[in-house]
Amino acid sequence: MSLVFSEETHRNLLSRIPDRTGREISDWLRTMEEGPSLVRFEEKVSWLRSEYDLAYGHAKAIVHEYDLRRAARRLL
Repeated sequence: MSLVFSEETHRNLLSRIPDRTGREISDWLRTMEEGPSLVRFEEKVSWLRSEYDLAYGHAKAIVHEYDLRRAARRLL
């Protein structure tokens, strides 16, 4: 199951995550960084969902943001 979110939907999901989870995006990105070394996108989403009981859309938005920021760091 893979849903494709627009950039606007992605930003909207990110903005709601702190209220829904009680944790800031920076905390979730740190969790991803310190978590297991999973390669595939869906593996990362599944790990977040099972470990932290997140909704699919929130987990996907966190993983997508994490991957975007990692890619940006590589370009610097």
